[in-house]
Amino acid sequence: MCGIIGVVATTPVNQLLYDGLQLLQHRGQDAAGIVTSEGRTFHMHKGSGLVRDVFRTRNMRDLQGNMGLGHARYPTAGCADSSAEAQPFYVNSPHGIVLAHNGNLTNTEELKQELFLQDLRHVNTNSDSEVLLNVLAHELQASTKNVKLDIANIFTAVAGVHRRCRGAYAVVAMISGYGLLAFRDPHGIRPLIIGRNETEKGVEYLVASESVALDALGFKILRDVAPGEAIFIDDQGKFYSQQCAQGATLNPCIFEYVYLARPDSVIDGISVYASRLRMGESLADKITKQYGHLKIDVVIPIPDTSRPSALQLANRLGVPYREGFIKNRYIGRTFIMPGQAVRRKSVRQKLNAIGIEFKGKNVLLVDDSIVRGTTSQQIVMMAREAGARKVFFASAAPPVRFPNVYGIDMPTRAELLATDRSDEQICQEIGADALIYQDLEALEIAVREANPEIKKFDSSCFNGQYITGDVSPEYLDRLEHQRDGQVDEGTGSSRQLDLNLRSA
Repeated sequence: MCGIIGVVATTPVNQLLYDGLQLLQHRGQDAAGIVTSEGRTFHMHKGSGLVRDVFRTRNMRDLQGNMGLGHARYPTAGCADSSAEAQPFYVNSPHGIVLAHNGNLTNTEELKQELFLQDLRHVNTNSDSEVLLNVLAHELQASTKNVKLDIANIFTAVAGVHRRCRGAYAVVAMISGYGLLAFRDPHGIRPLIIGRNETEKGVEYLVASESVALDALGFKILRDVAPGEAIFIDDQGKFYSQQCAQGATLNPCIFEYVYLARPDSVIDGISVYASRLRMGESLADKITKQYGHLKIDVVIPIPDTSRPSALQLANRLGVPYREGFIKNRYIGRTFIMPGQAVRRKSVRQKLNAIGIEFKGKNVLLVDDSIVRGTTSQQIVMMAREAGARKVFFASAAPPVRFPNVYGIDMPTRAELLATDRSDEQICQEIGADALIYQDLEALEIAVREANPEIKKFDSSCFNGQYITGDVSPEYLDRLEHQRDGQVDEGTGSSRQLDLNLRSA
């Protein structure tokens, strides 16, 4: 999971890109980068850290031009030097191309071999995004056959990327002297949306991971990029689009709606906020039918993502809703922090309980999901220490039992609390008096309600059904073997130098 943004404007885009990355900061906190285009010259600055820390005034002054793209990088275990793998990536042949990518390729190793042995291209990092960039560069070169690059060649090259690359990818790229390219994988797993802005000087276009970037920057939503579709905006602001994949279908990652996306975003026609409200309603219905014996005095959300679900759940049950935890907003999201030890330490720094909301009460805590269980276990303990008589725990998502290989850091079954554990065992593990999980069918109904045209989601982390059809048990075993024993348990830091499957 990363945040990507691309802009073609009538005025300098450096501030637009910076502000856009700030709006997408929740999608990646490890590194950030911006590239702008001025004529045939690229200006780039990137580095480790939050957007506000990577860019200074002197850096912004150097980012000249009316076209550009940006990337906020999501940290994953196994990453080497985050500054080396900060995006966007650049190649100088053909034409000069920069690229930023959100997602994860599942055939990275195979592509590396093809690039080295057949395409004669060099990949310098372990990032699958650099692999994707080089595949695109090769396909562009092959499509032109030494003649001038045109729109048809560009779309032919994207079709070549779709044929070769498997997995999840939403991409923004710039081709020097030509324009901005954006495309989405044929399964539509990761989000990508287009907006436009009418100005006195002409039309401006913005492509981003989430609609919140469009709204806040004054762009009107045009539409989502379709699965397998490519969008190209030339340096004169002319807009082109074409379907570049055969048999493309929309299968958005359902975890975007559960946790990853901002609640004020709309993804593939579905309001994230509204879907979370409906998750709370269906969870309340399950509690009424199956857990009516629980005497719940108060419903308390685990801030921030679970608030809509908790609020609607409380309303449906007719139980008071209270804010029982105060969040330190200067601590990052623990789910996307690398290393279990870092996550464990940050929970106490991030949340503090309000004692009067817990003392002597039977409390129902509501969270968006339970992944590794680190946060859940400590929060239950904090509720008890604050004086709760009983602590019940509800998850707006089903048990996460399977690795996610499409760009979310859920890479091995051993790290997932729900793997090989029953609900009762998970309840004991986190120390709760009762545990209520959302049913997957109910979750999918809650999300689909706003857009019935979506027939299927990528729900692989819940049901183990991988939408791309190329993830075998042997593949998962190999992934776990690569990761096994590579993480320093004392520090949570990774010693792995060659993780083949890495989130962009």
